Amino acid sequence: MKNFSTWMLVMFMAMFWVLRIVVAFTYEMGGSLGGIQPINQTMEIILLFVVLVCMLLIIKRKMVGALIYLLAYGLYFGADLMTGITAMLGTTPEITTSSIGSYLSLFVSLIGIVIPIAVLFDLLLDKNRKANPKDKKTDWFYKNEQFDRKMDDRADKNNYRTL
Repeated sequence: MKNFSTWMLVMFMAMFWVLRIVVAFTYEMGGSLGGIQPINQTMEIILLFVVLVCMLLIIKRKMVGALIYLLAYGLYFGADLMTGITAMLGTTPEITTSSIGSYLSLFVSLIGIVIPIAVLFDLLLDKNRKANPKDKKTDWFYKNEQFDRKMDDRADKNNYRTL
């Protein structure tokens, strides 16, 4: 993880993961965190462990970690996001405490979809850099044509021998 973007995305993943732990804990204790409640408590707990493994895979630059992360959060938050958007477009809600909580829950679901997409794009764009790494210490010599040895008819006719 040499890129600043990767570090930032992993930090956002970790902060969102901690938020989901707090939401699951407060829901288990009988409350809600500002109106945010888990969609399915059992899936939420399973997803917390899956995301922990995915974070480790993403830190190691494995594409499978980003794909599992996107698939898990896409299935979990995607349905909630789509139903929330269709409910918002279908009716004109009044601004009440319950609608503010539903808007906040919809916003959290949107963040839950945006972060995995950003992580996937970061790994896809960085995959090319991993295949062709750039090293500033040696590329000035090996990738510069002015330092290439020009072979001519005088080259290497000395036939030095070592004893």
